[in-house]
Amino acid sequence: MKICRYHTPKDPTPRWGQVEGEQVREWSLVDGEPSMGKGVSLHKVILQPPTDGGRIFGIGRNYAEHIQELNPGWSAPEPLVFMKPDSALLGAGQPLKLPAEIGRVDFEGELALVIGRGGRRIPEETALEHVLGVTCANDISARDLQQKDGQWIRAKGFDGFCPLGPWVLRGLDPGDLLLRTWRNDVLIQEARTSQMLHSPARLVAFLSSFCTLRPGDVILTGTPAGVGPIAVGDRLRVELEGVGVLETPVVADEGESDHEA
Repeated sequence: MKICRYHTPKDPTPRWGQVEGEQVREWSLVDGEPSMGKGVSLHKVILQPPTDGGRIFGIGRNYAEHIQELNPGWSAPEPLVFMKPDSALLGAGQPLKLPAEIGRVDFEGELALVIGRGGRRIPEETALEHVLGVTCANDISARDLQQKDGQWIRAKGFDGFCPLGPWVLRGLDPGDLLLRTWRNDVLIQEARTSQMLHSPARLVAFLSSFCTLRPGDVILTGTPAGVGPIAVGDRLRVELEGVGVLETPVVADEGESDHEA
């Protein structure tokens, strides 16, 4: 089952729906029971990130070849965790506004887990029962700021630096899926999720060992080797086997302000 979050051009109110072929059917509750609305063409809706305000946990250095390309010799017995603000979320097909004068900014194609059932101290053996489904993610990273700051919140946390989608696929085992990333139709990253140093189940269990997970939380599980810089005009695509493709065009950030008086 493919679950999406969307709105229409005429109504910005977010809605949840189920994707069926080239259509999406809205979910709603009638007397406390789920009800399905009539189908609307996917091409007539605007997809939003398939989560509703949950926290974004990121995992760094979870593929051995990626460690070798950026941090050779680094090792740790436990997952390396960082976080992104929810303002970094960006829906499928929406433009990534690339800030000027922050140095090199990289793409990082990833498998993302969306939590469906929360919990604390979740055993690894049952951890995937707490996952609503899987989706594609692009962990956009300002590499120069990452090195300068020492911690990663600013480098990973600009608005739009977490493209996510296009939908959540339920019932798919995330343990061995093909993950690929393209930049301008050139294949840049290719790996299987079975190559992770810490499996998806292990990540859910580890995060819940110190932090109560909640429905809607997102876990970015790390990127394989092949990361590289992006530029205005690029088109980025992250594909996850069985799920689909997350596309992100890159445009210039014009620096406009948006604030309340």
